[in-house]
Amino acid sequence: MIFETKYFKKINFSQKQIDNYFVCAIKDMKIAEKHNDPDVRFQFVFNSLIKFGITLVASQGYKVSSRKGHHQKVLEKMSEILNNNDILINSERIRKTRNTELYDGGIIITEKQAEEYLSFLKEIHVLSKSFLDGEGFNLSIF
Repeated sequence: MIFETKYFKKINFSQKQIDNYFVCAIKDMKIAEKHNDPDVRFQFVFNSLIKFGITLVASQGYKVSSRKGHHQKVLEKMSEILNNNDILINSERIRKTRNTELYDGGIIITEKQAEEYLSFLKEIHVLSKSFLDGEGFNLSIF
């Protein structure tokens, strides 16, 4: 797997650092689950999705660099690490919705969209945990 040096820097992460990334992703997922407001739910789904991706990238020994396009690169790597192109398709749809909402004057996030995105995020949580467990990270407390 190739990590572009423009977007990723090689770093050796400890088990605790990987745990912390994963905990932060779960924290945002739980906030998304608790809120009924579609906009709040959507924002925390997006944040959590990116954080799961960052966790998976870190598990491979890389840290993402903050620069234009880095969220897209994290989602691409998450899809590649989990070996599932559907993840890229669905996460790109969420990222593009977020960009439209943020940069193009806003849109209304429907309850149906928020629920679909949350459901997808829960799948990412399960897949990420399974992958990390298989890589020898002890995430049994999650």
